Amino acid sequence: MLQLSAGQGPAECCLAVQQALRQLEKEAIQQKVTITVLEALEGPVKGSMRSVLVGLDGDASTTLTRRWVGSVLWVCKSPLRPKHGRKNWFISCRLFKDADAVLDSEVTFQACRSSGAGGQHVNKTNSAVHATHLATGISVKVQTERSQHANKRLAKALLAHKLAELREKQVSAQAQERWLAHLQLERGNPVRVFKGERFKEA
Repeated sequence: MLQLSAGQGPAECCLAVQQALRQLEKEAIQQKVTITVLEALEGPVKGSMRSVLVGLDGDASTTLTRRWVGSVLWVCKSPLRPKHGRKNWFISCRLFKDADAVLDSEVTFQACRSSGAGGQHVNKTNSAVHATHLATGISVKVQTERSQHANKRLAKALLAHKLAELREKQVSAQAQERWLAHLQLERGNPVRVFKGERFKEA
């Protein structure tokens, strides 16, 4: 799983997260890697994202993520504040490796109807899955896929991710570094640099 985050950055950084996600999706298509958005937090302006967590599946997924992990710099005059002097906007890209599997015996699954846009499929099928971890009460709803089985698999992966974060938060300050990864954005030494409103790689 790869997390793109604006951290505590301004709205321009949230725009950069959205642009980076689009670029990541383009590169994934080229390398035949499937990307699934597992969690997304909208930014303060339309068309922006504070953070997004994606799952990657495919033989080239490791190669793809290596190009992204670290700080990413977007060099662009602010499209939101034309008179603002700042042009460098940083976001973070953090890799979360597969967590320990969550056993079916530890989770309750409930089929439910998908919500939001999607046409007839969303309105008439119960393919979405609401999963709850019994011991902690942590729950997620996944409706990304048409298949209930596929949504169940993604729900387990997302629960495993959340449980790993919780365990690490409870264990030590070192573990909290991952839990708070999106707040600890390193500025400087970017692994990739993009320029302009069209988000072209420098």
